[in-house]
Amino acid sequence: MTILRTNRTDPQHSSPGPEKLSMAEILDAVTADDVPLRFTAFDGSATGPEDAPYGLDLKSPRGASYLATAPGDLGMARAYVAGDLDLTGVHPGDPYELLDAMGNLHFRMPPPKTAAAIARSLGVELLKPPPPPPQEALPRWRRVAEGLRHSKTRDAEAIHHHYDVSNTFYEYVLGPSMTYTCACYPHDGATLEEAQENKYRLVFDKLRLKEGDRLLDIGCGWGGMVRYAARRGVHVVGATLSAEQASWAQEAIRREGLQDLAEVRHSDYRDIHETGFDAISSIGLTEHIGVRNYPAYFAFIKNHLRTGGMLLNHCITRPDNKRTSTGAFIDRYVFPDGELTGSGTIIAAAQDAGLEVRHEENLREHYARTLAGWCANLVDNWDACVDEVGEATARVWGLYMAGSRVGFERNIVQLHQVLAVKLDDRGQSDLPLRPWWNA
Repeated sequence: MTILRTNRTDPQHSSPGPEKLSMAEILDAVTADDVPLRFTAFDGSATGPEDAPYGLDLKSPRGASYLATAPGDLGMARAYVAGDLDLTGVHPGDPYELLDAMGNLHFRMPPPKTAAAIARSLGVELLKPPPPPPQEALPRWRRVAEGLRHSKTRDAEAIHHHYDVSNTFYEYVLGPSMTYTCACYPHDGATLEEAQENKYRLVFDKLRLKEGDRLLDIGCGWGGMVRYAARRGVHVVGATLSAEQASWAQEAIRREGLQDLAEVRHSDYRDIHETGFDAISSIGLTEHIGVRNYPAYFAFIKNHLRTGGMLLNHCITRPDNKRTSTGAFIDRYVFPDGELTGSGTIIAAAQDAGLEVRHEENLREHYARTLAGWCANLVDNWDACVDEVGEATARVWGLYMAGSRVGFERNIVQLHQVLAVKLDDRGQSDLPLRPWWNA
């Protein structure tokens, strides 16, 4: 959400005096542009337009320590989650407008004399990192020391951190569909629930599923795709590493009387031994597996499809094909070990595994709308969500979802669906010449 610029002399701050700088003066010294927000601090200082609709209120010295010792999104998140920083003019369940405004705020390294004055003003105590809030996961280097990245055990721990928060909390935020992936809006006036149902319809149709077929849904979440396909006579196996998701999905299957067609296992997808599936859907899993594991991931998919079987891979991507982490805040608070890359890398990996890619599309605007819907649900159910998981965790989710919405709108992240097929030995697929689904 912020960009750090290189050193640049600023006459206004190039010759600071020996006096201690206020919190507001420090902010002015490290911002390259006029601050578009109202900033107030515990020391009584303030900067930014007095009539700004949105603002930041730094409430304590500990909050200043968080910001000083972890510059960028992580320090802000720590201060906000701990209650040492308030966002004004927005609801904590949907701080989108403030974060969107902050997207235009650029930070820079101040000149050396100003930097020295800032250090003197903060003092030794404020430059000591406080303990992070308990909601924060271990830093990546600690996780590396404690377990091989993307091993089955470590992946299960990462999934537990994010998805086993509380099924009740997710019911409040996600709505009746219990679907935690990008929806596909058929028209401007569609509701979140209509868009989620339409997403499942799109996946089902792209995979050319029909009654009697066999579908494997890896990373199945609360079983939305599993139950959608089973209602239409498809035999489905779903796999999720989240015990809470598996329990909820299994009960939903029983409630709908789909036991003869649908099964959700609390399992790593790599432990699924059945093969010969007519189709495999992977909706929101690829972000978790790591780019280095793409060859094994797509090899697993190919080996578990019948000849002529199809894959629909639906995941968050970057607009370029550089391999990147999800960022410090999301890595520590939301998706530990998450990793993103571009759709080109994903398509190349599927092709290298021997699958033929037949179609891909970018749904990033749909994900921005989906996130807006989830934030609206969080706002509407704020008190119940706080009662369920605590205010700090609820704040994490509002910050994460609203910030992600900004990212999709600004093309920092994208959402791609990639459709592929397993050809026969002669390179044939027997697919129609043109797309067969209603987009």
